[in-house]
Amino acid sequence: MTKQSFIKGTMILLAAGIINRILGFIPRITLPRVIGAEGVGLYQMGWPFLIVILTFVTGGIPLAVAKLVAEAEAEHNYRRSIRILKLALALSLSIAGVFTIVCVAGAKWITSHLLTDERVYFTFLCMSPIIPLIAVSAVLRGYFQGKQNMIPTATSQTIETLVRIVMVLACSFALLPYGIAWAAAGAMIGVTVGEAAGMLVLLLHYRRQSGKERSVSQVQIGTSARQGRLLHLRRLIKISLPITASRLAGAGSYLLESILIAHSLAAAGIATAVATAQYGALQGMIIPIILLPSALTSSLSVSLVPSLSEAAARKDIQMIHKRMHQSLRLALVTGGPFAVIMFVLAEPLCQLMYGQTDIAVMLKMLAPVAIFIYLQAPLQAALQALDKPGSALVNTLIGSLVKLLLIVWLASKPEFGILGAVMASCVNVVLVTLLHGLSVLRHLKFTMRGIDIAKVTAAMTAASVCCLAVYRAAADQPLWLGFLIASAAAMTAYMIGVTILRIVNRSDLARVLTLGRRLIRKP
Repeated sequence: MTKQSFIKGTMILLAAGIINRILGFIPRITLPRVIGAEGVGLYQMGWPFLIVILTFVTGGIPLAVAKLVAEAEAEHNYRRSIRILKLALALSLSIAGVFTIVCVAGAKWITSHLLTDERVYFTFLCMSPIIPLIAVSAVLRGYFQGKQNMIPTATSQTIETLVRIVMVLACSFALLPYGIAWAAAGAMIGVTVGEAAGMLVLLLHYRRQSGKERSVSQVQIGTSARQGRLLHLRRLIKISLPITASRLAGAGSYLLESILIAHSLAAAGIATAVATAQYGALQGMIIPIILLPSALTSSLSVSLVPSLSEAAARKDIQMIHKRMHQSLRLALVTGGPFAVIMFVLAEPLCQLMYGQTDIAVMLKMLAPVAIFIYLQAPLQAALQALDKPGSALVNTLIGSLVKLLLIVWLASKPEFGILGAVMASCVNVVLVTLLHGLSVLRHLKFTMRGIDIAKVTAAMTAASVCCLAVYRAAADQPLWLGFLIASAAAMTAYMIGVTILRIVNRSDLARVLTLGRRLIRKP
């Protein structure tokens, strides 16, 4: 199996991530036009419960697998890698089976008592088969991640996205004549089919290379099979439990957030159908735009875990600091221009994508804190890779508590409504990112260079001014053309600022120019 370097693995995932995010916006744009904001709200209301269940099912298991497999690969112990994979699959599937049964059996009670719209019931039932599919996929991706081979993850994500695009739109459109509730359920059926396709791709990748590793493992001698299994199982659980707890804080917050937003909007006097539509606009339309540039930070985070784990095993502090600077600087530099465009061009962007400008205020509020979202992922990955998941857990809990309290306080006020939930989200993102940064500083004696932050801020300011001026000058042009011209002007101004301020150095430019060779050359 081909092992990629940190930069190569990141670039492979980045390319796949960008393709998947762009493709993923096809249903994001078209689905609201098919089933409306209200239908999107019904579709989105099932996700918080699914996220909590998947956190229990997978949680920290994939990262634990990645860490343990990376250690085994460093010792060329392929037998141990396969044993870890099988144990993790058995553990994850066992938990998945229990939760799938609970999910189906409790669907009626959950949708009628916890949520304010009982029409979510059909969507809730249709999402149940996703649980075992993601259980298998997550463990396999962790296995390949530990081997620092990102190609299976990238290809499976791309296939899953392509299948999901077709099936979400086809199923929701086919079931639309039966009502909005069934149309939303159809969209969830499409997601299930897409997840199944992605899982099959991962299984094919594993099958293609497992024979070779199995033959190598036959000549390796280690502890007895039973003793080895118990040892690896204990390590899997020991590593995954704190990570699962940390993620449960975020997933639980997401679940409570969906429940509290619905009840707070009801307390503010907003009708159920309107509240469902507002929630759908926030979670199904605005948040995906904000998260679009996070394709890079997600790629950095996935590649960062095995890279930092190996460096930590060697006690190579210099390499750890180098990887951290690379990740945070790339996240900051690449996220900057997108935050500018989302803030300055919020209205035309929402009009072009969804045919609605009234939701642009939510995008404009979230855009300034988007940079903190992009920085948060590498910081949290570093804490987990360096066996400090407890710090990430405490930080997430603090941020979640503050967010939920703010939602109850602000969203229940008629003058704020859904905007109160947006304000709470902004505070949460900034607070958790700063807490993660302080934790990394405490554990690694590492801090971001203040000069880099100042330079990126200056480049963003120049891009904002240029973008607004060009958009106003192109006011007599068609909306789509004015948006494209203004976006291009913002990108150009930002790149000029980055170059003049030397945020990107010569070696970074050389890396981009030689990227094609790096993707086919052995590290």
